[in-house]
Amino acid sequence: MKHLISRRNFLKLGLFAAALPGPAFASQGLSAPERRLGFLNLHTGEKAALSYWVQGDYVPESLAQINHVLRDHRTGEVAAIDTRLLDLLHRISAEVGASRPFHVISGYRSPASNRKLAKNSSGVATRSLHMQGKAIDVRLPGITLADLRRAGLMLKGGGVGYYPGSDFVHLDVGRVRTWGG
Repeated sequence: MKHLISRRNFLKLGLFAAALPGPAFASQGLSAPERRLGFLNLHTGEKAALSYWVQGDYVPESLAQINHVLRDHRTGEVAAIDTRLLDLLHRISAEVGASRPFHVISGYRSPASNRKLAKNSSGVATRSLHMQGKAIDVRLPGITLADLRRAGLMLKGGGVGYYPGSDFVHLDVGRVRTWGG
């Protein structure tokens, strides 16, 4: 049996849908005129707190500063951090109500650094997204690791690894998956 919807019912459904809360991104601040992030690199002590997106555009100077702070602290090599990762961090920060900067354990990782780490630990992927600027290992002061993990899982922005023994959460913008804990 074929179900046809009348024009009147179609309009009613449209009005109902319009009354629903806005898109998920709106509730996480992606519709705001400005997106800010703060970072503290725990290996170098460097900080950055800045607007990386203003009025619909990424700010090149801010992205360059973020790339520098999140560089491979072992080699000094700087690479572009994927803006989707920054947007994910912004959404997570908004979701958990964070007011302090992310504490960064690992941002970008050069292939040489990644090989060295993978050789010494089974927990380091040989094709890590850190090498593409698409992954970060962080914690947020004042926010439990469990809550940080929960926000990452809820937003379904990519991979979420949980490392409570090492006191960090891995977040990436690869395919959605989870491990640890």
